[in-house]
Amino acid sequence: MSAQKTPHASTQSPGEESQRPGTDDAAKGGISRRSFLKGAGITAAGSTLLEGVHAFAHEAKESANGVRQFGPGAVPVKLNVNGKEHAIEIEPRTTLAEALRIQMGLIGTKIICDRGTCSGCTVLLDNVPVNSCMTLALDAVGHSVTTIEALSADGKPHPLQVAFVKHDAMQCGFCTPGMVMSCSALLEKNSKPTEQDVRHAISGNLCRCGTYPRVVAATLEAAGTIRKA
Repeated sequence: MSAQKTPHASTQSPGEESQRPGTDDAAKGGISRRSFLKGAGITAAGSTLLEGVHAFAHEAKESANGVRQFGPGAVPVKLNVNGKEHAIEIEPRTTLAEALRIQMGLIGTKIICDRGTCSGCTVLLDNVPVNSCMTLALDAVGHSVTTIEALSADGKPHPLQVAFVKHDAMQCGFCTPGMVMSCSALLEKNSKPTEQDVRHAISGNLCRCGTYPRVVAATLEAAGTIRKA
């Protein structure tokens, strides 16, 4: 009795028996997976290109409206500092404190915290006290900047500076320029300040040596001296 042979399972892959899924659709005029992916890629590239065109058109529109762009390299600017115009070249990221100290050599303005927390770098921008370490130099273009160097006229100390020395209102000296500038701004708009006025004016100025009472006393005396002058 001969053994009956069992037919082997076909080793031919389904893909070889018939066309791959999707090719029939392509042959019938449908969309294959490959053509779909190609189309998606073209659509994405087209969208990116279109966004770039819109961005360029927006920038061109801003330029047409008079908005000027700076950077990333150094650009020439003119700053009015202590009554004089200074032509310098700075990067857009340059702070006013850096421009004053590095480009102009006005080192009376101190950079201490470089975070806008101590006000040791205080200068006057259109007679308003600002932290120059937090003010971009570009933002000072077209405005008047006053530093501690401008307080002394013809080499003669300002009454406020004289009072600071008399009352020993500085110790290490780092915070002194910022203190003097904040107090001078106060005296410019208030010739008869009270103790509370002075305290409010220097509320943003930090003194690690703790000379606040002497700063107040010096400012009040300077106010009297200026009134009598």
